Amino acid sequence: MLLKRLFTIIFIILVVFGTAVVVNAQDFSKMYLFYGTGCPHCGQVESFFEEEDLFNRYPVEKKEIYFDRENALLFNELLDELGVPSERRGVPLVVIGDKVIVGDRPILNNFVAEADKFLGESGADKIEKNPPNEEKEKESGLDLTLAAVVGASVVDAVNPCAFAVLIILMGAILAAGDGRKAFKAGLAFAASIFISYFLMGLGLYKALGIGGISGLFYKIVGWLAIALGLLNLKDYFWYGKGFLMEVPMSWRPKLKSLLKSATSPKGAFGIGFIVSLILLPCTSGPYIVILAMLAEKATYIKAVSYLVLYNLIFISPMVLISYAVYKGFDPAKAEEMRQKRLRTLHLFAGIIMLAMGIVILMGWI
Repeated sequence: MLLKRLFTIIFIILVVFGTAVVVNAQDFSKMYLFYGTGCPHCGQVESFFEEEDLFNRYPVEKKEIYFDRENALLFNELLDELGVPSERRGVPLVVIGDKVIVGDRPILNNFVAEADKFLGESGADKIEKNPPNEEKEKESGLDLTLAAVVGASVVDAVNPCAFAVLIILMGAILAAGDGRKAFKAGLAFAASIFISYFLMGLGLYKALGIGGISGLFYKIVGWLAIALGLLNLKDYFWYGKGFLMEVPMSWRPKLKSLLKSATSPKGAFGIGFIVSLILLPCTSGPYIVILAMLAEKATYIKAVSYLVLYNLIFISPMVLISYAVYKGFDPAKAEEMRQKRLRTLHLFAGIIMLAMGIVILMGWI
């Protein structure tokens, strides 16, 4: 009954968020005033707009970006579309169609003239014939953010750490019971990992959104992905030398003891939450890269749907191995296969992480 409820909850989350489609096409027929709370230069511009009654005279939308995440995303999406480099992005900033004015004095001196000029032109025909986002979507033909989410989650899914933990757990449950019990325990363990990783990811995503993602930080994330890729490649060519991209050796005896204490599905479910924290050192790299990417590029609903997808892919091998053990597959044989393919798993992870880092640093996402 407990397992059915857990997987019903996961299924509901997937249906609600996994099928959500967010369309981010920007409306270039509008005027925007972007400002930040507490910014003195923004205050001068706001006072000017109020004194001249510009908010009533012109279709200007005020957007605060320091504390409103959705507005900050809109700010970056608009400026990405208009090709404004990160070093020229600041507040106060006005967008009038495809015209960008930055700084209090330029806005005070030029807003009225540029707004009158824009309203005197036929923007509707221009927008209808050349919708910026639609054209870019047709050119790319691929949601690179989705591709990155899938790639990183696959890296995490085949992570040697997660495999080792599950195999130890399945062996312990089999020693205390039967294959059916081990299968339920494996599902319970996978469910707890899904819930804990999803909640941790959602919390970090919100924290990054509140703090804001700067262009420099986003580049640092790209270099982090490169570093993780190189470390995994190191483990392919020189396994065990220096820093190992797995659970630290000193932690493993305690981890095995903890896993062997689980003799039931309920115990496996509870231990899953503890193990998720132990696994963080060797599984969090791809997750952090993806979370930073989502905080920079995705709206809340889209980010949540991607987190659901990521974690479903992450736990899929756990479910498959649990089922295989239920059908008679020997956990000892699974561990033997894992040991033989450790280097290949690190090679695969290294290539994917290097590719993600290059994509981020090149600005393709």
